[in-house]
Amino acid sequence: MSEEKHLSDFLNGKTEYTLGLFRFFIDQLAEFGEINLRPTKSMIAIESKTSFDYITQLGKNFIHVIIPFDRPYNDNLCFTKIARVPGSNQFNHHLRIFFKEDVNDEVKSFFLKMAMKQNTSP
Repeated sequence: MSEEKHLSDFLNGKTEYTLGLFRFFIDQLAEFGEINLRPTKSMIAIESKTSFDYITQLGKNFIHVIIPFDRPYNDNLCFTKIARVPGSNQFNHHLRIFFKEDVNDEVKSFFLKMAMKQNTSP
């Protein structure tokens, strides 16, 4: 029997700084359209019609986000790592947010809009 996860399972005990980054990031995403947060066993899936990115870690002073794409987007400054998922055509793009300023124009235009567009198209 699997245990149902709740958002509070991930947020309890986190620093106010990290919680502020989390809230800010979610607010920024919500500007692009309706989203839903779905806690899973090991991460928080952020969904529109389907999951389009994942918060995989809430550290003491950062949040770590992964967006899966069907190809690598190497020509950018926002991703700390891009890795192909073995046996698939999925490329996970990693972003670590330490400051609100890390959600800059490049992240907003490239990262957030592309992720939502990719996963909300018919």
